Amino acid sequence: MSVETTGSDVRRAASSSRQEDRCCFSVQEGPGGLWDSVKKAAFVIGSGILFLAAFGNSLTWHLQRFWGASGDFWQNLWTKLYVAFEGHDAALFFLGTMLLPTLTFWLSNALLLLVDITGKPSFITRYRIQVDKNNPVDPVKLRQALKTVIFNQVFISGPMVVAVYYLMSWTGNPCGPELPTFHWALMELAAFSILEEVLFYYSHRLFHHPSLYKHYHKQHHEWTAPIGLVSIYAHPLEHVISNMLPVVIGPVILGSHLSSTSLWYCLALVSTTISHCGYHLPFLPSPEFHDFHHLRFNQCFGVFGILDRLHSTDAKFRQSKQYERHTLLTSFTPLNESIPDTPKKGQ
Repeated sequence: MSVETTGSDVRRAASSSRQEDRCCFSVQEGPGGLWDSVKKAAFVIGSGILFLAAFGNSLTWHLQRFWGASGDFWQNLWTKLYVAFEGHDAALFFLGTMLLPTLTFWLSNALLLLVDITGKPSFITRYRIQVDKNNPVDPVKLRQALKTVIFNQVFISGPMVVAVYYLMSWTGNPCGPELPTFHWALMELAAFSILEEVLFYYSHRLFHHPSLYKHYHKQHHEWTAPIGLVSIYAHPLEHVISNMLPVVIGPVILGSHLSSTSLWYCLALVSTTISHCGYHLPFLPSPEFHDFHHLRFNQCFGVFGILDRLHSTDAKFRQSKQYERHTLLTSFTPLNESIPDTPKKGQ
């Protein structure tokens, strides 16, 4: 009886794995199809433009007052740093685009790992999205993830940042003596975000093609319930094309200043950590979208979900409880309590 059961489990697991590989690149058409998605995306984007047009003058005035009041301070601080590293722009660039983002990544993930490993404080674990997973996290899988993440940072991210410096120095001066204006830095961050959405969506979806998925991207999806560290747990090729390239391309194209580039790298790492953290915490962006991707594999490929809506690759997500919970949590009641799962038949 035991042998038969074990054999049955193995066959089911193999069948599930084959089904997973086949379905990775499939497109699920949602209600209304592509045209409905285009209309909804146009409504969201158009509403944002109208809002900025209506309140732009007031918002700009307040932001410029803040920037102007602190502008001399930041410029003086940068001037001291610039003079201290005079003649060593490469070291300054590496400090701002590798050391600072890496410290940001490990600081945020150290706090999450403490909860993942110890299950404390229980106040945080109440917000776990997949309640029955990583409680506590598997130590063997965690050690493997740590090794891969450190390898990717040292041997992939590091050399890429050096290459980015020489590429940007060839077209401009990324470590110039003048800081960019607040207005320009804000526009750059918006442009970086749009470029990341486009490049990440299509490169990520490409890695879900069966011929690529089983060799490269399946490693990342070993974690069906992700933790923050898993954000850069990936095959080296995927780390280059899908993790790094969508982030570094914006500053290269715009010839951005080190200050904008460093800020963007830090924000990108914090954002992807939140998306993978496994906890829907109060007053932080919702990670439900990407958590659902790890759970279902062939849904929710992008960052913001705009291209997923256009291509209907969020159809199943929009029919799920996770979609109902995909919002900014502004109270201390976990969403899996305020929006509980639908009881199964017979319960």
